[in-house]
Formats: sequence, structure tokens, C-alpha cells
Amino acid sequence: MTTINQSQSDSLSLSGRRAVVTGSTSGIGAATARLLAARGAHVLITGRDRGRGEDVVAGIHRDGGAATFVPSDLSAPADELRSAARSWESALGGAVDLLVHNAAVCPAVDTLSLTDEHLEATLAVNIRAPHVLTAALVPGMLEQGAGTIVVIGSWMSTVGHAIVGLYSASKAAEEQLARSWAAEFGPRGVRVNTVSPGATRTPINAGAGDIIAQMTAGTPAGRPGTPDEIAAAVAWLASPQAAYIHGATLAVDGGITTTRAS
Repeated sequence: MTTINQSQSDSLSLSGRRAVVTGSTSGIGAATARLLAARGAHVLITGRDRGRGEDVVAGIHRDGGAATFVPSDLSAPADELRSAARSWESALGGAVDLLVHNAAVCPAVDTLSLTDEHLEATLAVNIRAPHVLTAALVPGMLEQGAGTIVVIGSWMSTVGHAIVGLYSASKAAEEQLARSWAAEFGPRGVRVNTVSPGATRTPINAGAGDIIAQMTAGTPAGRPGTPDEIAAAVAWLASPQAAYIHGATLAVDGGITTTRAS
């Protein structure tokens, strides 16, 4: 007899899924990779830092999960990104079932201070790479009639901000790509959705703790988010429990975009 708990566990299982999480050597990406592996997926860890990537893989292996690290630079030209996609499929032993677009560049400067290098890197990593990688990997999903793509957006894509304007715009573009992909690929079995984090404590912003605390003090949550909380939303959207969700943006932001508690 199947108990309620067993049934719920089955509906959250990602057993047998082949997953790629970009930018998964730290922060939200690493937390997402760990949770997907804990739910049964074989996760490909990718990023530029081999040491951090291998540490994430080792941690997943210690917990009994399956993970493989393949170094990749998402600012590379499109042909190199397509080659990376093929190497990911080879490392996983087949078509990718779950693709999480997490990697991002966020130059924390105003418009007048933004360099050409920052501009090119942000457009390359935040927009070009997700587009090229989706085009490279989604045919395998379509061939098997099933797959899931989750874009990591940002609460900043919904509000004007005196700095990080380019980052905010790039995230808005990526979220719109997700909606378009949902319309394009959903009828053929591939679900696409966005998780939009609020102000979240990660290693990247470790030196801005006071600023993040101030930003979130007036929200219902009253605190910043954690990478594990964002990862939980990604894992749920990837699970059978979310089978009827297409083209949605799930705000996991403590209420920062919709409410003020004080």
C-alpha cells in the first residue's frame, strides 16, 4: 500500500533525469545541483573554476548522489557553446532532461561607469549563452518528447534601479525568452518556467551583507533569501508535481516585488 508520504516523494523524484545547471560551482547554482542530485538526478556541474566544481561534485558523491564536472566558459563564442553542449550530453550519457540556466554576470555599476567589457560579458553570458544552449540541447528533449528548462531570473527585472540596469534588462530578456520557449516547445513536451529570486545571500555578495539586510528589512520575510530556498523552487518546478505549469515566473523573493510590510 502506498502511503501519502511515499506518493509525495514519488511526485518530487527526479530519479533517472540527466540535469545541467550552469554556473553551479557556488551559490544558487551549487545549491540547486545538490538538491537535484539528492532527488535522484545525475547532475552536470559546470563553470570556470575547476577546484570549486570538483568540490561540489565531491560533496554530492559523499551524499550518495551522481554528479560530473565539465569546465565551461559561457562567455565563449557560439560555436564553442554548442561544442560544450555536446560534451555535456556525452558526459551524462544521453540527452539532457533538465536544463537550469543559472549562470549570470552582474556588473554592479551605473550606466556611465559601465565598460564595454562589462557590456559584452553581460550580454554574452546572460542572453546569448542561454539562447545558444537551449537551441543546442532542446532537440534531444523534443526527440524523447519530454524535458524541462528553468531560467533563474531576478526580482530586479521588474523594477527600476539606479545601478545594475544592464543586469536587470538582461534578466528581463531572459525571462521573456523563457515565456517564448514555453509557447514554442511546450506543445511538444518541454516545459519552460522561470524562478525569480529576491535579494539572496550568496558568496558573490558576501561583502554587501548590510546592504542586503537593509533592502529586505521592509519585506514580509524581513530577511534575505538563501540559495537553498531558491533551489527548492527549481526542484519543484522540475518535478512531476509541476507538470501543468508552463511559461510561469515564480517569485521566490520574500515579497520584495509585491508588498511592503513597513
